[in-house]
Amino acid sequence: MRKQILIGALVGSLLAVGVSATAQSGSGGTRDGMMGGPGRGMMGRLSPDDMSAFVDAHIAALRAGLKLSAEQEKLWPPVEEAMRSLARLHLTHMQGLRQSRGTMADDSVGLLRIMADRMSQGAEAVRELADAAAPLYATLDDAQKRRLQMLVRMRPRGMMGSGMMGLSGRGMMRGWFGDDDEDQDDH
Repeated sequence: MRKQILIGALVGSLLAVGVSATAQSGSGGTRDGMMGGPGRGMMGRLSPDDMSAFVDAHIAALRAGLKLSAEQEKLWPPVEEAMRSLARLHLTHMQGLRQSRGTMADDSVGLLRIMADRMSQGAEAVRELADAAAPLYATLDDAQKRRLQMLVRMRPRGMMGSGMMGLSGRGMMRGWFGDDDEDQDDH
């Protein structure tokens, strides 16, 4: 169970890194919505190159933080490729949402079908990441597992923060350094 939670947290953290990176910057924050500009939120603020740079940085931070042994390094490339593939899929979905904004407003059933297709694609990409990560995860020692758990939690809040993908009503990933509400949930 703990392994599944950590892999889920890794996936959620990766998905959120590009989109949520701008939630902390700019005067609009997330109140404008998710798609950029007035009523469109943060997607309008990051270019695909920006999102790619954030994904690169996030993957590099995970790898560096794990302090992989030489044997573990051999297991890293499939994990990295699966994370990049998941990020590319997420970017494609976000660009599709941006392009179809407004055209689906009158077709609720069509929108549900698109959402279902994207969820299926995302689920398959997450399965591929889990399959790629399992051999590496099996070799991690307790300290590496602890660092992994912390590394996937130390990222800006985004669409995968509190609420979405939550456990017991709490988001599985918390915010940056001090804005973690975990202590508030225990009262």
